[in-house]
Amino acid sequence: MFQPTVIEPSFISPASFQHFPAAAFPTIHPIHWLHSHFAVGGWSPIQRLSGMLTAHMTSIAPHNGFTWHPHRGLEIYTWVLEGTIYHEDTTGGKGEIVAGELQRMFSGDWIEHQELNRTDKEARVIQIWFAADRQFRGVQPHYQQLRRDQLPAQTSSGATTYTLIGDGSPMVQHVNARLTATFVEPNGSAAVEPPRSNEDLFIYITDGAGSVNHAGNTTLLGQYDVILARPDTQPATISTAANSDLRYMSFYLPTFLN
Repeated sequence: MFQPTVIEPSFISPASFQHFPAAAFPTIHPIHWLHSHFAVGGWSPIQRLSGMLTAHMTSIAPHNGFTWHPHRGLEIYTWVLEGTIYHEDTTGGKGEIVAGELQRMFSGDWIEHQELNRTDKEARVIQIWFAADRQFRGVQPHYQQLRRDQLPAQTSSGATTYTLIGDGSPMVQHVNARLTATFVEPNGSAAVEPPRSNEDLFIYITDGAGSVNHAGNTTLLGQYDVILARPDTQPATISTAANSDLRYMSFYLPTFLN
């Protein structure tokens, strides 16, 4: 099912390639144990990108978290960046998600779950909410979890890209999207795969520092920066220096840039 794009007027230009620093998006701290950076959804000027309702980084302090709460009509992906999250839901599913693991929870018409940091160290995750496609109404709630070594991976020029959703990933999906995670080592580089003709690209820098070279221009990149690109973008390369690495996620979504 087509999901409309919702973007605050004038925030995004019609350019084929755009960079936004992390400070262009809100970081919230509503309670002592929680920090979140919202690139999409929440308080962000980008309220939705096609069927993706939110993409946000969340840090949860030790021995805190989200106790039982419901969801409906969503497919929620959780990619753990640091630490360990304990998950439990009303389907009977439960267990720990550690750094480098990907979890998918399909809420169906109704599910309740809790997400807790039961350890002595901070946990940090990116969580992505999609509106489930209409064709999957009636499918019972369920969840799936994969280790990093279960995800297809390609390595080149000091960078490894993992396929999280689509393009041969064993992760089942009920949404129209492709998603990868790229780890660039010090002195490494990764060519940005442009979106296909019916897609646009949203890149979210999750960790580290580096730069992107596009059309002969070099722009510095930092944690939680965002890049948007159309299929007609010129080639771009993300690279790092000798003393830093960089990690980012690439979301290929139904066209959202006009």
